[in-house]
Amino acid sequence: MRRNRPVVAWPGPDGLPPQIEAGEEDAPASGRPILMVLGAVFFFTLSDAFAKKLGDNMPGFQIAWLRYILFFVFALWLAKRAGLSSPLSNQPSLQLRRAFCLLLSATLFLLGLGRLPVAEATAISFATPAFVTILSIPLLGEVVKRRRWTAVLLGLAGVIIVVRPGADAFTQAALFPLGSALCGALAVIFTRGIGDRDPLPTTLLWSSGIGLFALTISSPAWFVPMASREVLVAGLMGTLYAVGQWLLVAAYRQCDASFLAPFSYAQVLFATVVGLVVFRSWPDAISLAGILLIALSGAYTLYREGILGRLRARHGSWLRRSMRGRAAPVPPPARR
Repeated sequence: MRRNRPVVAWPGPDGLPPQIEAGEEDAPASGRPILMVLGAVFFFTLSDAFAKKLGDNMPGFQIAWLRYILFFVFALWLAKRAGLSSPLSNQPSLQLRRAFCLLLSATLFLLGLGRLPVAEATAISFATPAFVTILSIPLLGEVVKRRRWTAVLLGLAGVIIVVRPGADAFTQAALFPLGSALCGALAVIFTRGIGDRDPLPTTLLWSSGIGLFALTISSPAWFVPMASREVLVAGLMGTLYAVGQWLLVAAYRQCDASFLAPFSYAQVLFATVVGLVVFRSWPDAISLAGILLIALSGAYTLYREGILGRLRARHGSWLRRSMRGRAAPVPPPARR
C-alpha cells in the first residue's frame, strides 16, 4: 500500500493554488483542453505567418503594437459579451506577472532573432514545454511521472531534429531565446495558478492591456504608413493571436500544465504545413523524421491518459482511494 504523499502549498495570500494533492494527477475528463491547445498554437502559427509578411515593410515594434491593440480590442469585446462588470482581479499580482512574462517572452525572442538564425532561435525557444514541466513541480505541486517526461523529451528531440541547431548557436546570444522560453513557461504557470479565480475575460484584459501600454510608451513616435492590404493582414494577424491566447488560457484553467505541455510542440507541425502552403518550403527527410517524433510525443500522451481515463471510469472511487494511500478492497475482475 502506498503511503500518503504530502500536500504542496504555495505560501502567501496572493499565491498559486493553496492545495494540490501530489498523489493524484489532474488529467482532463475530456479532450477539450487538448483541442484548445492545438487550436491555440495553430492560430499562433498563422499569426506569425502574417507577421512575417508584414515584416518586409514595417519594423517589429509596429507589428507587435498592432498585434496587441487588436488583442486588447478582442478582450474588450469578450468582456462585454460575458457581462463583465469590472476588470479588477482577485489575483492582481499573478495577473501582472503573467502579463509581463508574456511581453518579455516576445521581446526576448525578437532580440534573439536579431542575433541568431531563425532555425537556431526557434529551436531554443521550444524549450518552453520542458520548462513548463520542470516548473510545475515546485510552483504548482504537480507530480510529473515518467510518461509525461517521456512525452516532453520526445517532442523536444523532434524539434531539435527539425531545426538542427548548430553548435555555434549556443553562445551568449542564445540566452535571449532561452530567456523567452523561460518567460513563456512562467506565463503558463501563472495562468494555471490563476485558474478560475478570475473570469477568463479578466485575464485577457490584463494581459493585453498591460502589454499594449508597455509597447505604446516604449515604441518609436513614428509608424510606417500602411496600405489597405497591410491593414487587412494586420487585422488577421492580431485577431488570430487574440483567439489563440483565449484558447490557451481556457485550456490551462482546466488541467495540469505538465499534461498539456507536450501538445505545444504541435506548433512545429503547423509551421511546416504553413511553410509549405504559404512560402512553398518543403521539409527534407530529416525534418520529416523530427516531425514524426513530435507527433509521437502527443500520441503517446493521449494513449497513456486514455488508459488512466478508462481505469478511472471503471474503478472510480477505488482508484482514487488507492492513489491517496487509503485502504480499499481489491476491485472485482471485469466481466467478459
